[in-house]
Amino acid sequence: MKKAIFIFILAIVFLIPAFAQEDTEGCKDSPMFNRMPNTVIAGCSKNYDEFAIPTAQDKSETKEGTKTFIQYAYNNESGVPAPSYFQIVKNFENAVLKIGGKKIYYNKDAGLATFFTKSSGKDIWIVVMDMAGQNLGNFELTILEIEGMQQDINASDLLDTINKNGSITLYINFETGKSDIKSESQKTIDQVAEMLRSDHSLKISVEGHTDNAGTPIANKTLSENRAKSVMDALIIEGIDKTRLSYKGWGETKPLSDNNTENGKAKNRRVEIVKL
Repeated sequence: MKKAIFIFILAIVFLIPAFAQEDTEGCKDSPMFNRMPNTVIAGCSKNYDEFAIPTAQDKSETKEGTKTFIQYAYNNESGVPAPSYFQIVKNFENAVLKIGGKKIYYNKDAGLATFFTKSSGKDIWIVVMDMAGQNLGNFELTILEIEGMQQDINASDLLDTINKNGSITLYINFETGKSDIKSESQKTIDQVAEMLRSDHSLKISVEGHTDNAGTPIANKTLSENRAKSVMDALIIEGIDKTRLSYKGWGETKPLSDNNTENGKAKNRRVEIVKL
């Protein structure tokens, strides 16, 4: 009897490591999201890569950027039933909505959900996939970070372009849904001001454009406010306000297809038009 008890205790001792699940060494959560309860990281990777992002039924868009991959496994020894895939998706959806993002695609049967948001001038795609379609609390998280529209411009090139084409298209980063110019776009403002200082006869109209997210009225107001912010920034740079005017076109003059995020990004722009 005592021998049987000893064997039983010994078995428990050797089973303890199996219950004490830990994250794979070197792996950690994304700072964007809180971890689902009772999960551990079974694998991870981070590199610059391309990724096919599900955007609709049998449709995907292949994009490239910094790809973070995290594989989560549910700890079945927690004593708590595993969350459904629907519950996992809602957790991520709530987190994305709080930071101004949105859900792009959800297919419960296929175990796929895609979200999109922006942060620090980057387009961020999030894909949550039910691992092996088992609906057992195990899932894979892929985050693709794509640098926003960037321009390497100088005053001389700007002057040549506006004299040749009559306008310049600029991608100035603003706070989401606002007209506040982000600090990373100050270099662009500086170069436009330098262009105007190099030709004192040049007068311009600063014209704002948006994508089709939101209502037409709201977009027109936003585009006007953003155009005015750029004009005001040029006045601060010492440009005579009599040489400047502004206008907002809202979503009425798209450059690209508003049905894709890349198209929307191209449509969110400021144009400098020679008068």
